[in-house]
Amino acid sequence: MNSKRLIPLLLTAAAVLLPFAAGSAPQAAPAFNHDWKKGRETGFPIPRFVSLKAAKAHMRVGPSLDYATSYVYSARGLPLEITEEYGHWRRVRDEDGSTGWMFAPLLSSRRTAVVGPWHKKPVNLRADPSSDARTVAKLAAKVRLDLSHCDGDWCRAALQDRRLTGFVRQIDLWGVYPGETFD
Repeated sequence: MNSKRLIPLLLTAAAVLLPFAAGSAPQAAPAFNHDWKKGRETGFPIPRFVSLKAAKAHMRVGPSLDYATSYVYSARGLPLEITEEYGHWRRVRDEDGSTGWMFAPLLSSRRTAVVGPWHKKPVNLRADPSSDARTVAKLAAKVRLDLSHCDGDWCRAALQDRRLTGFVRQIDLWGVYPGETFD
């Protein structure tokens, strides 16, 4: 094996093994395809989901305070999808498909979701990650949830306004990609 190919291989191995040597296992990675675009500012995958950190945030037409406000959000914990990065600004999309630019410090990496706005009937919050598990609650479309874990099929979720917890099928949520995993 030539040295040009050996060095990247050794660096990759070191990056994988270093967390174990430090005494902690790496967290599960999102199910992002290796071909996904990386953000030009952060290097994180584009698109990706985040949540609204601020109690009040302006979505703007462009990436600057000089641009007009298109929407004002006052829903802390609202999931948003980042679709582009420009300096300290992020182009985001909400569950209704509205897009615009937000100042990055208004956003959080904390994972949240809403029950899919496409649902006409309530979605079940289950006691366990199984379609046969006891129903804890019935959730209407657009109900906001805090997510603590997703395994690609089910997400552990808690209602944002109550501490009611359970599991929701991942395909019933907007704010997490199909097959995505995280802890």
